[in-house]
Amino acid sequence: MSHPAPSWASVRRSERLAGTPAVRHGAYWWLVSASGSVLAADPVFTGELDRFAAALAAADRAVTEIRTHGKAARKARS
Repeated sequence: MSHPAPSWASVRRSERLAGTPAVRHGAYWWLVSASGSVLAADPVFTGELDRFAAALAAADRAVTEIRTHGKAARKARS
């Protein structure tokens, strides 16, 4: 089964996993560089990418929550 690779030109910085060459495209992880794309097929490696992506998402949610509570606290004091 063929999986369309994301082209280098179409990958935005925001789509990359924390500035790495790892890009999630559909259900697959790709390693993308200026010279081309390679499907990451090793289940141990892709599992680590999944866990890292989940941890980053949780951290982003926590930071958003902290900032939201901080803004609400500042408004309450004013």
